[in-house]
Amino acid sequence: MGWHLLRTPWRAQLFLMVAALVSVALFADLVSAHGMSEEEKHSILHGGNWNYLWLGATHMLSGYDHLAFVFGIIFFLTTFRDIAKYVTAFTVGHSVTLIYATFNGIQLNYFLIDAIIGLSVCYIAFANLDGFRKYLNINPPNMMVMIILLGLIHGFGLSTRLQALPLNQDQLLLNIISFNIGIELGQIGALLVMLLLIAAWRKSHFFQTFSKVTNLGLILLGGFLFLMQMHGYEHTANAEEFSTTETRSSTATVQAAPPMGDAEPWTDTTEITIPARGDKEYKLFVEQGRTFAYSWQSDGGALFFDFHGEPANDTSGYFESFAKGTETQDSGSLQTTFTGTHGWYWKNTSPQPVVVTLNTRGDYRSNTKAPTAQPSPQTEEPPTSTHKSIF
Repeated sequence: MGWHLLRTPWRAQLFLMVAALVSVALFADLVSAHGMSEEEKHSILHGGNWNYLWLGATHMLSGYDHLAFVFGIIFFLTTFRDIAKYVTAFTVGHSVTLIYATFNGIQLNYFLIDAIIGLSVCYIAFANLDGFRKYLNINPPNMMVMIILLGLIHGFGLSTRLQALPLNQDQLLLNIISFNIGIELGQIGALLVMLLLIAAWRKSHFFQTFSKVTNLGLILLGGFLFLMQMHGYEHTANAEEFSTTETRSSTATVQAAPPMGDAEPWTDTTEITIPARGDKEYKLFVEQGRTFAYSWQSDGGALFFDFHGEPANDTSGYFESFAKGTETQDSGSLQTTFTGTHGWYWKNTSPQPVVVTLNTRGDYRSNTKAPTAQPSPQTEEPPTSTHKSIF
């Protein structure tokens, strides 16, 4: 197969290490940018299978950790047979866990999975440098077996990204397969560029130095990824809390109102069931300048929520988002700046239903699309608009 150490004069070691460190610094911003853009999230929420395929392809092309691992796999391969064999092993590995974990709602800690993926980049580069024999005095593990095992872990990483989004439950399996096909197409495109790059350098007198710098850089890059993800893990309370609550408004006049007093009893208590891997909205109709207080809590895991409002009779789709995040509970009060609906959108990405207990009091009328919620006995209410917030 050709994994071996390309020797470099000892006088060049310091230069190579500095060059590798500079490479990591230059690509640090790219690494941290790995993820799905708002446009991609909107596409996967509203699009069909072609959108899932396109999203998979673009996601792989921006997945620097996955691409770095593939680059390490093919670095010293020179025949089409070897390239096809080892890349296929990686493809089978990550496809199995991507499809199985997403379809069955198996969720692992996002930060820990990406930390292991970072270590997998270190592993493949260390093997390329023949580190097991040179530094550990042992034979390296079977490369085919290791690539399959590490491919399974990479698949969990892709699955956690996909499960963070509202998926189309009616065509779930077909959407996942379309996304996976897109991943493979993106991988093929990136692979062709990598092979051309390596082939061009292989004929150069500088290939020995190039290979040393590249694999040292991959080790440092993988270590950087590992430390970055472990830092994120230390700041999470559980496997699902990988986003933080943020307060955002589209106008400067939207602000939280002073608390209405903890001693005051709640006027309404409503239980809202959020189905497994489903979503639900609950709205209150509030006049401009009125105040209401709220407190909600789930009986299970964390839910993504968006606390937002929409002006009455608005047909443009405009809404203001006051707070959103992934939490098990939230509370506060709001003084409204426009007449319209104000309320919550909840998204449950777990495989079990979650019940939200919502307590409210203030100047409002119930106005909801949730089947389990009971509107207050009022006269005819103004029409409302609903939306599904993207996160």
